[in-house]
Amino acid sequence: MLDKSTGEGVIRTKEKLDCELQKEHTFTIQAHDCGEGPDGSNMKKSHKATVHIQVNDVNEYSPVFKEKTYKATVIEGKKYDNILKVEAVDADCSFQFSQICNYEIVTPDVPFTIDKDGNIKNTEKLNYSKERMYKLTVTAYDCGKNRASEDVLVKINIKPTCKPGWQGFNKRVEYEPGTGSLALFPSIQLETCEEPITSIQASIELETNHIGKGCDRDTYSEKSLHRLCGASSGTVELLPAPSSTANWTSGVPTDNGHDSDLVFEFNGTQAIRVPESMVSTSLREPFTLSVWIRHGPSSREKETILCNSDKTEMNRHHYSLYVHNCRLVFLLRQEPSESESYKPAEFHWKLDQVCDKEWHHYVLNVEFPAVALFVDGASFEPFLVTEDYPLHTSKIETQLTIGACWQDLSGHDNDSVSEPFTGGSAHMTQYFQGSLAGLMIRSGKLEDKKVIDCLYTCKEGLDVQLPEEVASAVKVEFNPNQASLTLEGDDIESVEKVMQHISYLNSRQFPTPGIRHLRITTTVKCFNEETCISMPDDEGYVMVLQPEEPKISLRGIDHFARSAVEFESVEGVMLFPELRVISTITREAEAEAEGEDEPTGQETVVSEEIMHNLDTCEVTVVGDDLDGEHESLEVDLAQVQQRGLEVSSTNVGVVITGVNTMANYEQVLHLIRYRNWHTETLFDRKFKLVCSELNGRYISNDFKVEVSIIHTANPMEHANNAMWQPQFINQVKHASVDLSGHNLANTHQASVVPSAATIVIVVCVSFLVFMIILGVFRIRAAHQRTMRDQESGKENEMDWDDSALTITVNPMETYEDQHSSEEEEEEEEESEDGEEEDDITSAESESSEDEEGVEQEDQQGTSRQQQLEWDDSTLTY
Repeated sequence: MLDKSTGEGVIRTKEKLDCELQKEHTFTIQAHDCGEGPDGSNMKKSHKATVHIQVNDVNEYSPVFKEKTYKATVIEGKKYDNILKVEAVDADCSFQFSQICNYEIVTPDVPFTIDKDGNIKNTEKLNYSKERMYKLTVTAYDCGKNRASEDVLVKINIKPTCKPGWQGFNKRVEYEPGTGSLALFPSIQLETCEEPITSIQASIELETNHIGKGCDRDTYSEKSLHRLCGASSGTVELLPAPSSTANWTSGVPTDNGHDSDLVFEFNGTQAIRVPESMVSTSLREPFTLSVWIRHGPSSREKETILCNSDKTEMNRHHYSLYVHNCRLVFLLRQEPSESESYKPAEFHWKLDQVCDKEWHHYVLNVEFPAVALFVDGASFEPFLVTEDYPLHTSKIETQLTIGACWQDLSGHDNDSVSEPFTGGSAHMTQYFQGSLAGLMIRSGKLEDKKVIDCLYTCKEGLDVQLPEEVASAVKVEFNPNQASLTLEGDDIESVEKVMQHISYLNSRQFPTPGIRHLRITTTVKCFNEETCISMPDDEGYVMVLQPEEPKISLRGIDHFARSAVEFESVEGVMLFPELRVISTITREAEAEAEGEDEPTGQETVVSEEIMHNLDTCEVTVVGDDLDGEHESLEVDLAQVQQRGLEVSSTNVGVVITGVNTMANYEQVLHLIRYRNWHTETLFDRKFKLVCSELNGRYISNDFKVEVSIIHTANPMEHANNAMWQPQFINQVKHASVDLSGHNLANTHQASVVPSAATIVIVVCVSFLVFMIILGVFRIRAAHQRTMRDQESGKENEMDWDDSALTITVNPMETYEDQHSSEEEEEEEEESEDGEEEDDITSAESESSEDEEGVEQEDQQGTSRQQQLEWDDSTLTY
């Protein structure tokens, strides 16, 4: 109540009002009078009135976002109308202050915008390669311009455009030699972009055309490879590696030959004449012809690979293998016979392989009248066979050539067949342009299919171990050389598991390093053919690392002596009695500190001995060639053949060939003996041994052996030795023979005639003594000249200026001068006699020189005193 008389009153709040708790308050009020009497009885009430109070809002609250973080994912390359929506609320009760009037992206320079309702969209197309995730800071404002208490973080992930294909595999896979099979796609998965797939077909191809002859194979000689594959007899290698024993291929350029196979390049102007002694194949009996060929499209002229034609006059082709218009043709003319009827003569095959510029292996099994052709292990029938009459009888010799056909146009015959013929058209025609390798003729037997497959099979390829749970769900097929495989299935997961088990395998101990390209080709079928996706080809490569190269070491006794009797015996002398063949590789290992569990991190080089094969060991003579009339290198052929090796010998040395273990080669080398049945004029002989692996890819050290011949004197034939050299004989009789660095089989206590080496040693020692004496003499003479120069210098310094002196000449001067000169001459003669004594020491020579110097000074002083006298009569004291 404010005033009872007027009835004025006021309504007040008991406590602070909160609009956010209650916006309005409604209640009823009623007035009372004071009533009657002091006690206010009979009080009267007014009518009731309703009071309505509305609480006005104050902007005391800031906006708050409903989420702590907002996330969204978009695909690159698209512009969206709405990526996501952020939402904030305000706790104020009034419409003005509780409404969010604005949103704002705080992060600068981002390709996004936000509207007043909180919708975020991109302003440009997004690029996954540029940015994979955007992080935005967003804030909100209410209508009272009050900012949100905390900004919110918005993450927008950029997803690349869905590209169907294989994902999750490394494009580069490193293969370390000797580690077995290596999984190529251990985590691969197929992305189909949510398209329903009914079937999948995938083809994996390993491209090895640039390695060797199409893939990695053993790089032994072709003859050795035939022996390894079972063709152990009758093989003749027409394109061997150039060497001292096979020099007819040295004029044609080769490609690789160390890390990979030996390949001969023919450029259309080169050809090789094969020596007559190499091939003695009779065409009447079955024979096999095999060769590696790489040939591309060329002119329509014939290109001869191998040709056997008349050496002179008629120029008839007896048999030849040539390429013509991408066709392979084999010509075989029959020798003269009684029947003059037509017989098969030319066999034609039309093959794509002839002109595709890739390596292919060709094998011709000739058993007249049938000729069977195998290309890369597959059989092909001729599409055309032409007939001809047999050859007429003649005594003309034939010439076998490679890369062209011999044709005598000049009427002259060149007998030199040891060197290849390159260029020129006088004797060659139908030149071949391409690459050849491994040209072989095997006489008397045909190659069976197992040998042909063995020769063509690669040492590297693809492999797969099918899991049991998917073996029946996925079909897998390999090509013959395992360079590619194809798999087909209906279930994506099963196909993925098979792909994860595909591996690369190289079984060579020392593979050819380099890149092998991989290509995956995939096709899928969908329920809806119209919208079915197309799978792109995927590519990668296998990097075969450089193998650790072995170091082949030949060790043993490199200098020894034997008596002449042993060299002249039937057994001869073993050249390599204690030879060891050792091969080591060098590895880098991490050194561990002593007493510590953790490695130090420092790398140390460790040498490790390994075992592998050898294919050649060559023993050559150092110096003059072997004289077949009185010396030879011999080996037990039965022991060599028992170990599957071959031996060829010339006047230069012995060559052992064949792929075999180092232990077997070591045993065969122990069997090599040197014989010489005329040792009278020979005192020593030197030999060199070199071994190699993989056709010269790895070569050993040059192991040189020197053998000395001890000539034992016969007492009856050399009795006069005791007369002219008794001292030498006595030394040998009473002293045991000990030659340092030599291994003597027998020591003889009888008299020995001095060898040429002994005489040379004596002469050298005598010459050395003479040079020492001459040096001492020259040093002493130089020392004396120095002393005399010093004395003459002192005299010059002490000369008097006697211009004012009066000199009186002694009448006895002539006699005294003559007497002093005679004494000086005698002293000089004595000094010269003393210099000729060679047995004095340096100390004695120095003391004698000092004494002679003192005597000479005394004599010279006396002479000067006698020659010069003072006339002091005019001087005053």
